[in-house]
Amino acid sequence: MAYDYEYLKKAVYELTMIDLNAYKEKQMKRRIDTLIAKHKIVGYDNYVKALKDDKALFDEFVNYLTINVSEFYRNPDQWKLMDQQIIPELIGKFGKNLKIWSAACSTGDEPYSLVMALSKHIPLNQIKIHATDIDEQVIAKAKTGIYPEKSIAAVPDDLKKKYFTKNGPFYEISSEIKSRVEFKKHNLLKDDYQSGWHMIVCRNVLIYFTEEAKDQIFRRYQKSLANGGILFIGSTEQIINHKEVGFARKNSFYYEKEL
Repeated sequence: MAYDYEYLKKAVYELTMIDLNAYKEKQMKRRIDTLIAKHKIVGYDNYVKALKDDKALFDEFVNYLTINVSEFYRNPDQWKLMDQQIIPELIGKFGKNLKIWSAACSTGDEPYSLVMALSKHIPLNQIKIHATDIDEQVIAKAKTGIYPEKSIAAVPDDLKKKYFTKNGPFYEISSEIKSRVEFKKHNLLKDDYQSGWHMIVCRNVLIYFTEEAKDQIFRRYQKSLANGGILFIGSTEQIINHKEVGFARKNSFYYEKEL
């Protein structure tokens, strides 16, 4: 039992409230086994003991588990569509006080990108993004607003000049952008979802989940959106049964809650 993956899943849930049953097992087990081997720990039981005793090891595990890969303006063509079509349509439907949720926001690249994209259409003091992630470490990092050059490579030059300051090899985003994002911890599989969102952004996260978990989350997003609201997903994702869930497909990555 001590070396069984079922034991590990149960122990991880008790320690972190992260349900590994929702993740693709072969992929996740391989990632965890690689991490355990790196520390030369033998057996899931010994690893669980180490997680309980060593905060640094525990923090590393949660960060590794939640697969934090992000960048500003990822897939620039989709952000161009956001600027030219999606934001103007949302303002036309709901006005300028838009209620937007950046779910599984990782290190903050996406919610900050949203603020910058919206700033071309709405005064900054009217913009507020609600950003959430299960990993408190990446939320803390997001709040600093400091990024390597490769993370901001796709940011349009005018916005880069306006909102970033170079500091050695890193770039810091301006406080006026940071102040428009509110970060909170949230578990997509366990916690309640607020309702009435005009747009939900959740990109390149659900690819690691099982089909059942993805379907559950997409249905919860649909219920959480206002009628006519938009879900923006990643380039490697699609909602195959979008009509059944209650979405109209605007293009490959934007889905609209049907009225």
